[in-house]
Amino acid sequence: MAKGVKKIQVTKGLYYPDMSVKGQRVTLKPDQWVYFGVEEWLPGTTAEDKKKEIIWMRQTNNRKIIINQAPSKGGYKFLISKQFCGSYHYYIEASLSGKRDPKNNTGLYVKGWCDPKIVTSKWTTQRGSKTSIKNQNKGNFISYGHVVYLNLMTEGLNGNTVTIELWNQQTAKKDKLVHVYNNVQVIDGEVNLKIENTYSWMAHVDNIQNVEEFYIKVKDTASKQYIKDNLGDDLHAIYLNVKNKVVTTNANVSKNQTPTKVYKPDVNSVRQEPCRFEMIKITESEVKDGKASNTTVTVFDNGKGIKKIQSAALQERIERTIYYKFDSTVIDKDGVAILNNVLKFLLEHRDSTMNLSGYACVIGKQNYNKGLSQRRADVVKKFFADGGLDPSRIISVGKGEVDPTDDKMGKDNIRFKNEKDYESNRRVDISFVFNAHDAQTINYEVVAPTESTKKDLTIDISGFDTNECYHGSKNKHKKQILMIDVGQAVDKGDTKQTFAPSSFNYKVYSNMSRFNAAPIQYIWPIATNPNQFHMNIHSCRYFSNDKRTTVLIKAYPDIKWELALEFQVNVSNYKASNMPPGNIYAKHQEKSRQAGYKRMQLNKDGKVPINVGVGLSAEWDAGREKRSFTNEFADKIEVVARMIATAVNIVQNAINYAQSAAKETAIPVGFNLRYPKFTVVGKWYLERVNERASLSVIGEVGFGFKPLIGAEVVIDIIGAAIAVASYGATGNPAAAKIINKFRGGLEKLGASVTFTATFYGELEIMVDALKIDSINGINMLGKTTIGGKMGATIELSISIEVGTVKGTKAKPIVTFKAAAKADSYFGGDIVLDSDTTGLFIQPVLKFSGVVLSVEIEGEVGWWKSNFKVEEKVMKEETYYMDKKYLT
Repeated sequence: MAKGVKKIQVTKGLYYPDMSVKGQRVTLKPDQWVYFGVEEWLPGTTAEDKKKEIIWMRQTNNRKIIINQAPSKGGYKFLISKQFCGSYHYYIEASLSGKRDPKNNTGLYVKGWCDPKIVTSKWTTQRGSKTSIKNQNKGNFISYGHVVYLNLMTEGLNGNTVTIELWNQQTAKKDKLVHVYNNVQVIDGEVNLKIENTYSWMAHVDNIQNVEEFYIKVKDTASKQYIKDNLGDDLHAIYLNVKNKVVTTNANVSKNQTPTKVYKPDVNSVRQEPCRFEMIKITESEVKDGKASNTTVTVFDNGKGIKKIQSAALQERIERTIYYKFDSTVIDKDGVAILNNVLKFLLEHRDSTMNLSGYACVIGKQNYNKGLSQRRADVVKKFFADGGLDPSRIISVGKGEVDPTDDKMGKDNIRFKNEKDYESNRRVDISFVFNAHDAQTINYEVVAPTESTKKDLTIDISGFDTNECYHGSKNKHKKQILMIDVGQAVDKGDTKQTFAPSSFNYKVYSNMSRFNAAPIQYIWPIATNPNQFHMNIHSCRYFSNDKRTTVLIKAYPDIKWELALEFQVNVSNYKASNMPPGNIYAKHQEKSRQAGYKRMQLNKDGKVPINVGVGLSAEWDAGREKRSFTNEFADKIEVVARMIATAVNIVQNAINYAQSAAKETAIPVGFNLRYPKFTVVGKWYLERVNERASLSVIGEVGFGFKPLIGAEVVIDIIGAAIAVASYGATGNPAAAKIINKFRGGLEKLGASVTFTATFYGELEIMVDALKIDSINGINMLGKTTIGGKMGATIELSISIEVGTVKGTKAKPIVTFKAAAKADSYFGGDIVLDSDTTGLFIQPVLKFSGVVLSVEIEGEVGWWKSNFKVEEKVMKEETYYMDKKYLT
């Protein structure tokens, strides 16, 4: 029962149903890919057959020449440009065996349609010349009798027959039709007309001038319509200048010529050589979280995504020879196998020109053998032409005898020799040049332990076949995989191993040793120099150069780092100003004394004290080695600490400026600036993500400034009132007198009063967790909060000294506070987070409310009591503003 393809169909793409006949022919829309697939199989086709590679062939309309041939499992794609649209049909056929079916119409006739148009038109004096005869140059002309060539580039006319009318430009009267050229064929979208009868034009020109101007009109024979250009004009090839001079009276018939083609190897053709491999997969075996796991990466998949070497094409010369029996032109079985192999190759490599050189032995007359050698070459040419190869790509030459020995009289001097001695001379040599495919090396990155541990890789090569390699036996690609371990340096201690396809195991390791004395150099492992393993697997189809590595395996160390870091400025910046001496200012004076002492130290040392907390550790060699590098890392960040100290000094100068400004107001005031405290924790390592061939630096980082900056201002309300009353013209003498009396009475009892207002504010930034991927970027797992708090506390405290020992601290007996109980009196957060729509920023406004609190505590003799009153003045509120998406 017959098997194979019975019918094909269009599976994807645009076509004109009204201009098509289902199962027979289809008219495509131009400049877009159309895909063809199998519609129906012959009854004997098995399920396994249907999975095999199909040979697709695009042929000329007479089905004699194969224009393009390509094997494919996924169908065939075809794009037809406007130049090749017209009445000309191509025939597309699919075959399991690669042989065409001349009896049945298993394929489809395909053409394209678009509006007919003349794209360019020109006159030349030589065929294929790029220089046209232009009217602007009056010195550029021909004379009557000269041969001239007309070239037209068209759209929508391929395969059509057109009529070309030659017109003479007239002055003061209508232009005159001089000559008509009928049945001119449009071949490959071009008109190439050789005109040899220009002398006959002369007789049709009225009132002939010194130089006459000619142009053409083109009429489509089928539609009877004049063809226009892009501007809508139907006058073309304007103008041909002809001087009033006769060079010859010959008037040969004009000839319609095919476009000039130069058959050179196609640099960009898709590689379809049967010497090939299809897939390379690498599987890594490792243990994650105590469980064994495998990760498989497809390194190579039928040439997808590979890049060619950006250099001059690597040309290769292929030579084959078939032999004949004595005085024979019959191709034997071995010769047929060789020719079929070459035919398949050339059908899949467009524009490679083949040279056939026929030879004969010296037995027999030299003239006879000359003809015999030509017949042998022509037989091979016919074999290829019958197989669908364009005969214009084949040059066949009979070379005659090999080392001829006939004398000058034509006598055959060795006609009685043994014919077996000359078997190698009865032959046809086949040679052609094509551009071999030399792709760039594929890089594969892997995380690996040290040499003492190593990592197992399983490498699978599928579809590897070199039986039909086109190189000679000497340079034929080998069906093997060569692995080269270059160790720590290329060409030093190289270890070579050879493996047979299709699957083998191989161990890799990084440059990092197990007992590395300075692993800090691997702190960013992707930036280190990886160990290299060269995989050499070569074929004609993609990697034909056996001196170039096919897959380069780069082994990076499997080191994993963890870091904890803290910067903290260890200084209080409280500065008191305008505080007069006296018992009621005891607290302020003590703080002022302390701050002044630290300030002296700052001035003396010239730097601000900073605490740097560092923890850095690493593990490598599959977790077998663990070590701390805190001390080494702390030395490296000492420079950073100095930079921060310099910045802190700048902030300190700002505080000093604020202090000097406060002195001018005469108001008792204190400043307290809280320096930034920065903390960061993180871990990073190399890992494969989404089965990519390259590695990513993967990690998590959390950090925060708490605070980024903070400030506090303390005002002594009693002292301010006294200062204003004493020094300011706008003070309130009555208030000052009351306060003085109040203070004086308490002083008699050994009591003191402090009445202060504290205003505070902070800004902080906290990042919960950032997922880092050096290829895909940063991904938010948690959220980032940018917020702060602001508030005010007012405190009245009455204290009494206990005991008579000097320096005994006062104990409060009455305290009054008006304060916010929550951290955020008013303020808010800016939340950076993500949802299903993307990454967003959302401001959150917060108001915690106001609580007035009164606390009273007293102790007189045996009596001790305390009393507390709280009242919420305003309730708390939270308001979420609109999200602003960043992606």
